[in-house]
This record gives sequence, structure tokens and C-alpha cells, in this order.
Amino acid sequence: MIYRILRYVIAILVGTAAYVGMDSLAPIIDPYLVSQFESFGDMSLTIARISVLILGTLIGVIIGYLISSFILKQGLVIAKRLERILTHIPNQELIAGTIGLLFGLIIANLIGVAFNQVPIIGPYIPIILSAIFGYSGLKIMARKGPEMYNNYVQQWGGDSNKKTSRFKMFSTHKSDKTTSTPKLLDTSVIIDGRIKELCNTGFIEGPLMVPLFVLNELQIISDSADATKRNRGRRGLDILKEMQDANKVAIEVVEDDYDDLTEVDSKLMRLALDKQWKLMTNDFNLNKVARVQGIEVLNLNELANVLKPALIAGEWIRVQIMKEGKEVHQGVAYLDDGTMIVVEDGKPYVGQTVEVMVTSILQTSAGRMIFARVDGGQNGQGN
Repeated sequence: MIYRILRYVIAILVGTAAYVGMDSLAPIIDPYLVSQFESFGDMSLTIARISVLILGTLIGVIIGYLISSFILKQGLVIAKRLERILTHIPNQELIAGTIGLLFGLIIANLIGVAFNQVPIIGPYIPIILSAIFGYSGLKIMARKGPEMYNNYVQQWGGDSNKKTSRFKMFSTHKSDKTTSTPKLLDTSVIIDGRIKELCNTGFIEGPLMVPLFVLNELQIISDSADATKRNRGRRGLDILKEMQDANKVAIEVVEDDYDDLTEVDSKLMRLALDKQWKLMTNDFNLNKVARVQGIEVLNLNELANVLKPALIAGEWIRVQIMKEGKEVHQGVAYLDDGTMIVVEDGKPYVGQTVEVMVTSILQTSAGRMIFARVDGGQNGQGN
């Protein structure tokens, strides 16, 4: 609704400009109208002049409406870029820069009044001065403003504010200790489900940020015709709801979006860069690309690998041989965390619990794989 109203407003503005333009061209058009309609009388000439103004205005309105969509889209892009720039500027610098800009414009206009009577270039001098003084005031105050404020506080705070200052120092220290960088969640880490258990343990601090376009992707997955995808999408939405109900970690929905991007991964990386947030994901490719762009990534798969029990070659462990291996005489067992153990000469012990000795450990991108052999002196023991 607002978009349509803005298109009408732009059309009216362009139409008004067209009317003013046609009115200013009247001395040029009027001789032609006189030559064509003078013989029909003054009334016909007046109607012709009015018709020309109305026709020019209507053409301007139509052109304005046609180009309004392009103007609004470009304005939205510029506004979002400006927003991204401003979000990276500290509050003190932003306020100081705004004050400097205002003072610069005031000084430029005061000086520009003296040049109003200068012929030809007089009206343009204040514009040039406004650009120079406005920019100078903005840069100087943005750089010096926070420093001037800190000096003022130190000079005039006095002894009477010692208790207050001491309290502020304590509060700041506490805030720095308890406030952590927001973590941006992607679709894969939500569907995975381990993030909920991690939050329940208290090892992770919030807030956890969930973009609206990630929620939309989860909804699309949950409405999929494929049963597997549908279950994964609903699982992700259920996990988010359970995390909110548990209230162990703050969860916030972010409405920031990027209309110029279509892929969710690209939007996540842009948002993480703009906000300087950490990105939490299980996606292998997104992990690599994000790190190349300088984004700090938290990968739950890497965390799970780090937390697995450390085993060394020569260590004896007790495992249950679950099935036969791919190679002859091999057996396969698993640790409690799901790590696969390939047991040489373990085939005869399938279904039994035996002591095996670790011979080597292979670390892959998918996780660890442990190789072991059965104790030669053991004949196998049942559960």
C-alpha cells in the first residue's frame, strides 16, 4: 500500500515539474499557437494554450509513474547500504559527526549570505560552501568528538564523582564479562538439534539470532512434498520452539533481509559481515566460504570431534562387535559417541564384548575412524 502511494507521489511530482517546464516554455510555444489558432479567435487560442499545459502535465505524470518503480528500488538499495555503513559507526562518533555536520552547514550559510549579491555565481557559492564546511565538520567532530567528551568527563568529573565513576567501572567490567557476541544460526544447525542440548548445558551464551529468511526456509522445507524434507523442516521449527520455551539462552528473530540476494547462505554471510556476528553452522561448504570472507564460524561437528574421548595407539578398550566389516575377518564396533572402530580378526566375535587394542587412529573431515585388533589371548566373552 505504501509502495503504491509513493509511486503516485513521484508521478505527481514529475507531473508538477512538467507543468512548470511547459509554463516556462510558453514564450517559445506561444508564437506557434498564435499562428495556428489566431484565426479561430481568442477563445480557441486560450483553449489551445491550456491544452498544451494539460497535455505536458499528463505526459509528465505518466513518465513519473513509469519510472517511480525504478526510483524506489534504487532508493531502497541506497538506504540499505547507508544503514550498513551507519551500523558500523560507534554511537559517539555518529552523534558527534551529526553535530559537526549541522554546525558546518550553519557556518556555510552564514558566510554564503555575503555572496548573494555577486552576479551569476552568487547563488551557487552557498552550495559549494555547504558541501565543504559540512564535510569538514562531519569529519572533524567524528574524529575529535569522543576524545573531547572523554577529556571533559575526566576534567570536570571531580572527586565528587569518584563513587559514581567507580560504580561505572564495575558495571562496565561486569557487562563486558557477561555480554557475548551474538551467534547467527543457519538452517542446518537448527535442524541438527544438538544446539538445543548445548544450550541446556549452559556452555553456550546468547543471544542466538535467527533471521526471518531462515524461518521462511524452514517453513518451505516443512511444507515440502517429500516426507523426509517435511519431517526435517518440522523438526527444526519444533526445536526452535522448545529452545524458546526452555529460555536457557535468549533467541531473537532478525528481520534484516537482502532483496538483491536469492540464496540463504549468501544472505547469512552478508548479515554476519554487516553485524559482525559469529555464524553457527554444520554446512561444510558454507563453513569454508564464510571463513575465507573473514567470518568467525562455530561448527558443531568440529566441536563434537574435539569432545570425543582421546584414544592413543596401544590403549586397550572394551567394545561390542556389532557386525562384520568389509574386509575378510574384520569386525565393526562403535563407541558411545558413534565413532566407528574397525577390528582386525573381529569377525568371530560378532555379538560379543571383547577387549581390543587400538592400533591407529585416522582423522577425516567426516570424523574419526579407529583401527584395533582383538586380544590374541582372549577367546571372547558374552555380554
